[in-house]
Amino acid sequence: MIADCEMLGLDGGMRLRTTMDVLTPKIVDITAEGLSLSGNLTSEELGLTDADASIRDTVAVGLDLRAIERTIYVTGVMEGTAVHQCVRCLKDFDAPLAFSLRVVYEREVKAPVVAKQPDARKKKTQTLPDDGEEDQNDDLYYFSGDHLELAPMLREQLILAAPMHPLCSEECLGLCARCGKDLNEGPCRCREESTGSPFDVLRTMKDKLRGTGNR
Repeated sequence: MIADCEMLGLDGGMRLRTTMDVLTPKIVDITAEGLSLSGNLTSEELGLTDADASIRDTVAVGLDLRAIERTIYVTGVMEGTAVHQCVRCLKDFDAPLAFSLRVVYEREVKAPVVAKQPDARKKKTQTLPDDGEEDQNDDLYYFSGDHLELAPMLREQLILAAPMHPLCSEECLGLCARCGKDLNEGPCRCREESTGSPFDVLRTMKDKLRGTGNR
């Protein structure tokens, strides 16, 4: 994805307005002084599918990248509008999307043939040095080559930020278990069509038991 972005030092140095790839910055451009990237990304650019998560239009991404020795630290924010399906009424609804992220990249090292590498691509590692926050682990990713691939990381962070049980509202009445009508639009006729009360049901069961005992 080619987009206008801003590249500048984290120390407030000279700003350079340029056109570069927000999702695949060059490793040589990421220094100890830092590199800031920003852009508006679509679902396609992030590799999102309908099964992953849905966003309305684009999501704004702002990232700060800093290289310390052989480790790259990435902090930033993602903002936009997410589209969720309510677990009660099954209707899609829009919800504000805004969260921060903290991840670490380390260069992938090829293991000897005899060694068995774990399948996991991500694990927890140390926090960003001198960030003033305590007891907070960052997600660890790996990179290879001369570019950093940010799309898989951003996609995963966006999926993890989605609620497990999205609700269009706390007052959502959901669907009728019998006819499937959306009860937010008004009551269905299932209650009116139900015959008798719970006590009538108990009387019927009692009569059946009596009839069985008389046989």
